[in-house]
Amino acid sequence: MARVLLFGPLRDLAGWREREVEGSTLAELRARLQAEDAALGEAIAGPGVQVAVDQALVRGEVSISASAEVAFLPPMSGG
Repeated sequence: MARVLLFGPLRDLAGWREREVEGSTLAELRARLQAEDAALGEAIAGPGVQVAVDQALVRGEVSISASAEVAFLPPMSGG
């Protein structure tokens, strides 16, 4: 199972920061999270949310190893 981390408002929305989630692709992880919590699923699919797998930002579909760390990062602002 992959270790899933949520940060900022995503963590607040879900009510947890870290947990183990089963899935071999990013799409499977998202689907499992969506099935458990529709609001969280919508939030992590929202604009500006970035995903890091093993501390590297990824785009699109990627495979996830059982020992992977997958972080969902909320949109950032700054100047």
